Amino acid sequence: QVQLVESGGGLVQPGGSLRLSCVASGFTLESYNIGWFRQAPGKEREGVSCIRSRDSRTDYRDSVKGRFTISRDNAKNTVYLQMNSLKPEDTAVYYCAIGGIWRGCSPAAFGSWGQGTQVTVSS
Repeated sequence: QVQLVESGGGLVQPGGSLRLSCVASGFTLESYNIGWFRQAPGKEREGVSCIRSRDSRTDYRDSVKGRFTISRDNAKNTVYLQMNSLKPEDTAVYYCAIGGIWRGCSPAAFGSWGQGTQVTVSS
């Protein structure tokens, strides 16, 4: 059974940091493209950062470049999202998902979504 479980969200002040984790079970994570996505209330789900499986190429949306870092620990079958210098506009539910054919970090190219973890950036 394919399963992705996110954790690490919470309430943090602007400028703070969080590290999200996504643990995969039922399959080998490194065999798939893996990504982090987010959805704020009233907005569409958007790609945050993704790793392409065949060459570990990473993609980031412009608004998080230089602040967020995606990484993968194959031994733990886990992908992380280190988020620094958080801003109120980063507030959203964050999801991880896996994909097959690479079409960039677009939600349409990914599936098997986890349940999400809430990130709230507020003073």
